[in-house]
Amino acid sequence: MASSKLTHINEKGEARMVDVTAKPVTSRMATARAVVRMKPATLAAILDGDILKGDVFSAARIAGIMAAKRTHELIPLCHPLAIASIVVNFAPQKEPALVEIESTVKVEGKTGVEMEALTAASIAALTIYDMCKAIDREMTIDGVALVEKSGGKSGHFRRGET
Repeated sequence: MASSKLTHINEKGEARMVDVTAKPVTSRMATARAVVRMKPATLAAILDGDILKGDVFSAARIAGIMAAKRTHELIPLCHPLAIASIVVNFAPQKEPALVEIESTVKVEGKTGVEMEALTAASIAALTIYDMCKAIDREMTIDGVALVEKSGGKSGHFRRGET
C-alpha cells in the first residue's frame, strides 16, 4: 500500500529530491497513454502520408523516446535514469477519429519510470498536434494516464484494479 506521506517534502515543508541511496535496484516498468482526438480528414491525411511536415508517427515516436530520456530535465525532482527500453506505439481509430498513444518504459533501477512513460506519451501527443495543426487546430489531447507500473516497494498497479 502506498504511503500517504509526500516523499518530496522534508520535515520543514521544503521541496527535496528523494534520497534513493539505500533502495535496492529492481526491474521497473511503466506504461502510460494519451489520446489525440481529431477530425476524420486529419486522421486520413496521417494514415495516407499526406501531412506536409512528414511521417507523423515516426516523428512522434522519436519525440516520445527523446522526451522520456530527458524527463529529469523537465520535471523537477525526478532522478536521471539509465533507461533500458522505451517503446512508443500508436493505435489510430476511425470512429471517432483519434490516435491512442501508448508508451512503455523499462529500467533496472532504484526508482520508478512512471514519469518517463507519462512524458513520452504526452510529448508524442504534442508532436502529433504540432505536425497536423496546419489542417486541424481543433485537435484535443486527453486521457493522459498511467496504465500500469511494476517493480519497487509499492509493487504492481494496473488502472482500474483497486
